[in-house]
Amino acid sequence: MGKKFIVKTQRGMESVAANYIKEALSNAEVWTSPMGYSGLVLVESEDETALEKIQEIPEVERVIPVLAEVPAVLDEIVKTAELVAPMIGENETFAVKTKRRGKHDFSSIDVNRALGARIQELTKADVNLSWPDKVVQVEIIGDRAYVSVVPGEEFRKFTPDKIDARKLFRKVTLVQMPYWGDYRACRSFGEKIGRAAQAFEVRELIIAPKEKMDAYELMEFIRGVKVGQESRYQIQMEAYPWKVEKVPISVWDLYQVVRDKRRNKRLLIITDPKGPTLAEVGKKLARDMHYAKEVVIFIGSREGIPRGLFRFADYVVDLAPYLTFATEHGIPAALVSLWEVYEEFLREGEEDSE
Repeated sequence: MGKKFIVKTQRGMESVAANYIKEALSNAEVWTSPMGYSGLVLVESEDETALEKIQEIPEVERVIPVLAEVPAVLDEIVKTAELVAPMIGENETFAVKTKRRGKHDFSSIDVNRALGARIQELTKADVNLSWPDKVVQVEIIGDRAYVSVVPGEEFRKFTPDKIDARKLFRKVTLVQMPYWGDYRACRSFGEKIGRAAQAFEVRELIIAPKEKMDAYELMEFIRGVKVGQESRYQIQMEAYPWKVEKVPISVWDLYQVVRDKRRNKRLLIITDPKGPTLAEVGKKLARDMHYAKEVVIFIGSREGIPRGLFRFADYVVDLAPYLTFATEHGIPAALVSLWEVYEEFLREGEEDSE
């Protein structure tokens, strides 16, 4: 009897992946969308190199070697701890993660708790839900449960060695000149800007006209900002393990923003091709951002920030020499570029303290 593998794909790509698996493993048994669940392929093969061959298929997102297959009954799943225990050292940490598909008289949390307790009893290993050395993966598909032991997730979003970008963005205020012109264009650009500001979870977004403008054009722009912000906020609510707040949005005259922020000694940054490059000022800029109470970044729209304001800025920075960013790219380009120099500053500080 061969080894079994649970193969995960993007939804709708399971049939494509299954066909490539059949080509790579000619004698394998392949079940596409078992029990009707999309994004899954079950594979059984006697080929000793099956894992490597499946991993070479780009449509495959993840391959999980099955250690034990049992009926989807809680007591039966808990019994697999006898097979799992030898694969977890006493000095290692572990976590049980369960994905349940179908109707059962127990929940995924019930599995995690019961199986985890039994493994801990057998191994004396500690549980670590955030950064485990080993993950006991339980995949339940209808009336069958497949148990595996895999290394701690290779492609984690949040790991201890990554510096939280929100360290910087929480004190960033974006000052965005509004887009004007055709109503539909105003709304479209507003959506992109609202989505970008919310995506970075900045301290505040200030919409700042530099002069009198058409009220209805501004109205459509702001409507777009609201729609874009809301769409991104809903995604964040589902995707992030922490509480997400909506970015405050206000309207203020551009020149008054400069007067107020300058008077209150905030760090003012204008992005414009007339300034020096980040490579020239990056280290000093990163240090100033680190110690600043608030970092205020001015971004133009159709036209750049008025040149007369340059002398009131602490920095005028050219993010990409010989290139001019489109209006909707201003926020992402500025924040990603500034984060890179800021992260380098933080890491150099960590090295110096060692």
